[in-house]
Amino acid sequence: MEPKFSKIIQGCMTWGAWGKQLPKNEMVSLLKHCIDAGITTFDHADIYGDYTTESEFGAALSESGVARDDIQVISKCGIQYVGETRDNEIKHYQYDADYIIWSAEKSIADLQCDYLDLLLLHRPSPLMDRDEVKKGVAHLMERELIRSFGVSNFTVSQMQLIDSREFIYANQIEFSLTSHQAMFDGTLDFMQLNAITPMCWSPLGKLFREDDDQTQRIHALLDALTEKYNASKDQLLLAWILKHPAGIHPVVGTTSKDRISLAAEAAKIDLSRVDWFKMLVASQGHKVP
Repeated sequence: MEPKFSKIIQGCMTWGAWGKQLPKNEMVSLLKHCIDAGITTFDHADIYGDYTTESEFGAALSESGVARDDIQVISKCGIQYVGETRDNEIKHYQYDADYIIWSAEKSIADLQCDYLDLLLLHRPSPLMDRDEVKKGVAHLMERELIRSFGVSNFTVSQMQLIDSREFIYANQIEFSLTSHQAMFDGTLDFMQLNAITPMCWSPLGKLFREDDDQTQRIHALLDALTEKYNASKDQLLLAWILKHPAGIHPVVGTTSKDRISLAAEAAKIDLSRVDWFKMLVASQGHKVP
């Protein structure tokens, strides 16, 4: 049975050492808040917090009393990170079967979650051998340690290399109003044709990080649309993504309970086609061809 993921996914990269350094009791509270808001999918990667955040989340999950089958857990593997917890000379990628199996088993143990609903290859490697990848994934599937497999940041040709049909469930890519190349380079087209679920990181793009001509145009438009839809700017950015027919799942990284609640409510916004194109034109700075 294929897993069902919440429309909005909670990213956990900043819950630990690479962000808010939340103590266990606050992680428990945030976990429960996400679920109460309707966000039941939690996105991890082994490297987050220099390989420490998954175990901290696992301790919180264990204490929370949340039933395992009431949530979905995603993890990623393959990046050998230079930090304090591993003796790596240089950041690199590793995707031999044994490593994929070991990494998934470690994430499951750290997360205290029995199985992963989705395991992703974190980034493509020039040394990636698809037979090794398939061997490792098949082993994990047979043992029911993972329920589905996917990739992250993969191009069309890289998805084809791994063999998309009936194998890759999801591809997690960068996508937002200010970074929307995937609509025009064939990535989202390919995923729709091959029934691959798109998930996107950094769904708010650079709107709140940078001040330039592009973000100024978008802010000016959203100032009007927030009143029309009775919605916040970040909700409208998510609604713009959610309207795409590929069925994209935004991964939100905030640890603010208020913003998490707003993100969950964004799925209810029925953005009109005209307003969707107004937002695209504001981002691009010119009318559509």
